[in-house]
Amino acid sequence: MKKGKILFIDSTQSELSIMLEEQGFICESFSNFSRDEYKKIVSGYVGIVIRSKVKLDEDFLQHCHGLKFIARVGAGMENIDVAYAEKCNIICLNAPEGNRDAVGEQALGMILALFNRIIVSDREVREGKWIREGNRGIELGNKTVGIIGYGNTGSAFAKKLAGFGVKVISYDKYKTDYSDNYVLESTMEKLFDECDIVSLHIPLTDETQDLVNNDFLESFRKNIYIVNTSRGKILNTADLVSALDRGKVIGACLDVIEYEGLSFEDVNIPKEFKELIKNNNVILTPHIAGWTHESNHKMALTIARKIGELEL
Repeated sequence: MKKGKILFIDSTQSELSIMLEEQGFICESFSNFSRDEYKKIVSGYVGIVIRSKVKLDEDFLQHCHGLKFIARVGAGMENIDVAYAEKCNIICLNAPEGNRDAVGEQALGMILALFNRIIVSDREVREGKWIREGNRGIELGNKTVGIIGYGNTGSAFAKKLAGFGVKVISYDKYKTDYSDNYVLESTMEKLFDECDIVSLHIPLTDETQDLVNNDFLESFRKNIYIVNTSRGKILNTADLVSALDRGKVIGACLDVIEYEGLSFEDVNIPKEFKELIKNNNVILTPHIAGWTHESNHKMALTIARKIGELEL
């Protein structure tokens, strides 16, 4: 028996539509449609599958008569007005379980690359330079790593750190009693006092936007390294550049930057970003933490399972 139609607003792995069709849904995609064109047809669907192409705000959701669910193939939900959707009895799903291991591995890999000057020395060797003393690294062992946000990716990152001889502490405003073999639950004040490395694993909300600014960075007793694999707008780039210049931040690993477009497929290049890329103590990647072949498959499985469990 057919369960209704699902509108794919973004391109996703083809296996997801196959799995949903096996459940009895009809999956349709109109990749060239504009936002306004989607608004005209969305009332004919029981569900929407989305990544980041279109913002599903109140204006859009007012056209979603009969919609039962929105499923984001990813973790962050900032492009969906979840509160308004829930008022309209629309269930919002995401798949943070699907890419948490990939994000954890990326965060760890970036730190190791920064500490061991792998990016810089690789470039130098390709240029015919053989510089050993200038590329002497530092070890991760005996450092204190602070994780802000202990959800799917924060906890996965903590597990990846096991075996490196680090102390891992975490602050999560919305969780308690989660200390285990991988992490010690702590206060933000303790992170400010003890951290050598700070890794961000929090969603982008009104509360977290611009969280990492000059005041935040100056609150750390030590000079620190910072890792951001969450959302770019959580970290103020101009303040980071200033902190790097004065040595408060020793180095940064950024998979995301605040100048990314809505779909994360493009980026603006303002003056502050041009200053950032001059720094050899900064490693940048184009929002690919969590963007592995394995996570692609796992996110599809997760979304298909969650949709299949809905009582429609």
